[in-house]
Amino acid sequence: MSYATLLGPLVLAADPLLNQGLGLGIVGIVLLKVVVAFVLLLVSVMLMIWFERKLVADMHNRIGPSVAGPFGILQTLADGIKLFFKEDLVPDRADRIVFKLAPYLSLIPAFLVFAIIPIGGDFSGDGTVTWFGERTYLQVADPPVGVLFFLALSSIAVYGVMLAGWSSGSKYPLLGSVRASAQMISYEAALGLAIASVFLTSGSLSTHDIVAGQVAGHWNVLATGVVPFLVFLVAGTAELNRPPFDLVEAEQELVGGFHTEYSSLRFALFFLAEFMNVITMSAIAVTLFLGGPAGPILTDTLGWVWPILWFSLKVFAFLFGFVWLRATLPRFRYDQLMDLGWKVLIPVALGWFLLIATLNVARDRGWPILVVVLAGVAVMVVGAAMLSGAVDKAQADRLAGAEDEGVDA
Repeated sequence: MSYATLLGPLVLAADPLLNQGLGLGIVGIVLLKVVVAFVLLLVSVMLMIWFERKLVADMHNRIGPSVAGPFGILQTLADGIKLFFKEDLVPDRADRIVFKLAPYLSLIPAFLVFAIIPIGGDFSGDGTVTWFGERTYLQVADPPVGVLFFLALSSIAVYGVMLAGWSSGSKYPLLGSVRASAQMISYEAALGLAIASVFLTSGSLSTHDIVAGQVAGHWNVLATGVVPFLVFLVAGTAELNRPPFDLVEAEQELVGGFHTEYSSLRFALFFLAEFMNVITMSAIAVTLFLGGPAGPILTDTLGWVWPILWFSLKVFAFLFGFVWLRATLPRFRYDQLMDLGWKVLIPVALGWFLLIATLNVARDRGWPILVVVLAGVAVMVVGAAMLSGAVDKAQADRLAGAEDEGVDA
């Protein structure tokens, strides 16, 4: 029995590269894929930081980075070098071990998520490419539970933020970490339900299989009815602590939030993790809803380049959207953040998931689809009305109780 037979069901999954055992050449190709993915992600982060600063400056009628390199493109590199040589500080009251470990808990999950994303491949066939005479996928790994792997790592990343605030020994970072845990609980459920609609439609948790099922324009954004895609965008933005949901590091009331006490390289790691997470979340959204690298091969010459180009353009569109939101929208109040997560996104995502599940059962049993859709929409409308009524009654009871006690609501 080969090593691939033993390890394949655990992590390495269906990559044809591993069907012939783990020889020296196979290990070399796997290591090459890891290095290429790591370098590609780091370079993308550097360019993303520059792109965000320039685009926000243009939207605000400012210049932005313009000195270090052409168009200021080397400003991120200059900032990284500066942070690397700054003095490292550890507060006296900090838990030193946890304080030093927290930045890595934020950074490592971002890279591991990128490892399961297919960034290329000929999906008019089986999605493979040929490297050094071996067929393989253009992704580091394709675990059979890739989507669950993403959800698990997105949860782990929050621990980096939470532990950074707790271990600092200061009240402002602690408040930021408490907000992070509450925000994660509020939006992780909606994010998971939106993704559940995707694999209910696709029938697989493998990111490669999900992309393969969207060939020829059959994107999941349409197959799931658009609503899970919109829920994913809002919940994903909140998971990233991006504006208008960046209350974890709201400078008006928390100074710098969870990383107030960090400096030098550890602060740079948090900064790197934030932008790396934006790229990986965009790549996940493209993979789950917009066909990933799948797209038309316009010429046979260098045909393997076209999927990478389609993937890059789709990710760039999401990155532009994130920056646009940052430059446009004001920050939510904290009660608005909680209301949106618990009273809107979770009910909508759950109701839509149940509707998709009902439609799948209806197709299997031959029920009239139109009747099922109308009945499902009616049930959702009634449920929304009941939820809205319950919320309004609770708010009225709270205001009445406050008036009885002579307290301003």
